[in-house]
Amino acid sequence: MTDKNREIIISKEDAVFWMDGNGGWHNIHGAFEHKKVIAYFNRSIEYDADGYFVSQVRGDVVEKVYFRYQETALFAVDIIQNDDLRLLLNTRKQVPLNPKKLFIRNDNLFMHFENQLIKFTDRSMIKLSDRLDDANGQFTIHLKGVRYTIQEK
Repeated sequence: MTDKNREIIISKEDAVFWMDGNGGWHNIHGAFEHKKVIAYFNRSIEYDADGYFVSQVRGDVVEKVYFRYQETALFAVDIIQNDDLRLLLNTRKQVPLNPKKLFIRNDNLFMHFENQLIKFTDRSMIKLSDRLDDANGQFTIHLKGVRYTIQEK
């Protein structure tokens, strides 16, 4: 943003769209259906001290719209399996999977990342399924020959 740019901020209470608990975008007419629009919104997600927002620059104006979401606005939509496992987020960013930061809440897998939460989608869970185990009522993940316990919260 240059000195010439003007910033317009819309609060989450005034936003006309929101994200559901599974990462789906909605407005008063229902769920977003167009994949390009959904992808654009996901790529535009940013985070600051006030929460998650989408932004765009239009001419000399920066529009910043905070939106409502349930637990998080970040979702692991795929798993990239190289030497180390990486999470592909709905924002298209990649982050390393840190087994020590995983936890389960309400039958969903999450990972703490910096000061944010990432929720795993069904697709990403399926990709991890051969590494997950539920032995003696304790969930674990196996990475590089090490078994890590996944806590329930």
